[in-house]
Amino acid sequence: MTFTVEKENDNIYKIDLVIPAKDAAKAYDEAARRIAQYVNVDGFRRGKAPRAVVERHVGTERIKQEAMESLMPKAISEAIRENDLDVITQPNITKFDYTVGQDLIAEVKVEVRPEVTLGAYKDMKVEVESTEIPADAFDKALQNVLNQYATQELVVDRVTKDSDIAVIDFDGYVNGEKIVGGEGKNYPLDLAHSNFIPGFAEQIVGKNIGEEFDINVTFPAEYHDEKLKGQPAVFKIKLNEIKERKVPELNDEFAQKVGPFKTVDEFKADIQKYLDTQKENSDRQNSENAVFQKVIDAATVEIPQAMIDREAESLTNDYKQRLMAQGLSWEAVEKAQGNTNLSETIKEDAKVRIKNSLVIDQIAKVENIKLEPKDLTQKLSQLGAAYGMNQADLMKQLGKNPEIFTSLSQQALNDKVRDFLMEKNTVEFVQAKK
Repeated sequence: MTFTVEKENDNIYKIDLVIPAKDAAKAYDEAARRIAQYVNVDGFRRGKAPRAVVERHVGTERIKQEAMESLMPKAISEAIRENDLDVITQPNITKFDYTVGQDLIAEVKVEVRPEVTLGAYKDMKVEVESTEIPADAFDKALQNVLNQYATQELVVDRVTKDSDIAVIDFDGYVNGEKIVGGEGKNYPLDLAHSNFIPGFAEQIVGKNIGEEFDINVTFPAEYHDEKLKGQPAVFKIKLNEIKERKVPELNDEFAQKVGPFKTVDEFKADIQKYLDTQKENSDRQNSENAVFQKVIDAATVEIPQAMIDREAESLTNDYKQRLMAQGLSWEAVEKAQGNTNLSETIKEDAKVRIKNSLVIDQIAKVENIKLEPKDLTQKLSQLGAAYGMNQADLMKQLGKNPEIFTSLSQQALNDKVRDFLMEKNTVEFVQAKK
């Protein structure tokens, strides 16, 4: 076999292959015998029909296709290996001339990894804004826990307060017509944390049990339903029950109820530890992102449009599948977001993802950062824990979906490169800007 390799444009290479007539004829004969094993030819036992009979039965082009499927992968792989081409997509046979008894001539095109020029990625000093814990964070966290253990008690001797839970029947109308889906029975509305139309909950304050009344509100101008945007509405209300939230007393008994604590001080210390851990995690994540972004900004790479289109198509398909699982459509999301260029947004995301991946791979190559079995084992353990699967079941699933294993390998390499960047650069925390 002989071949020539020529760079066509950007990251596309053309491989011209010539496979000797003897090898091409041998592959053709073997292909005919293989096909004879699984086709039924009248008058012959399976696998015993002569080549000429098989040719008449399935056609010579079908046999050539079978022969090429055995010949071409090895030939293409040899050309790629000897020319040290970093191919990133399946080779594409663009044309061929296959006549039995003559040399097989084929043209193949391959797409290689774009060249990445790294800028500074080591020995940098990167300033990162320190995560600030709000002054009221501790009090809010403590109150949240108390609220989780709050009870609701029926109230019968007073009107509603803005901190109550009002159990109501409601029926909405716009221009005298009932609102589709705008009704409910015995709905528990938290008056202090309502997500209803602005002004709705406030008008229920000061009402008595059993009272029936109207509420007048206006739908927001950005409301998702076009028919209701900015429209005035009337809701007929009946107040069925009033419930008051009773927050438990903060004492040692409560601390023992919510966790492995003996005293309130131990409970409070645990909340503070949680807030400190949140700050540490946030600072670490912000540091990694800042360092990595500086490395990305310093690198240059020309990304071919074909790569962007493929990645964008993959992202789009994934996005559409997730929308379908939620009962939504692409068009509905565009309309709700007021974004008619969602495809362009996804293309920009695709560019970012491709560049990030290429830069990571280039750093790994330059610094000889390689995956070890323990790296993949760790990723597999994390995936198994996330989905509650044991190792055996997880491996079965990976066997059915090899693309998941590829994704895990890339994630593991990403982690190693990010760890390398954090080791080789200095982060300086500065006070967050107001």
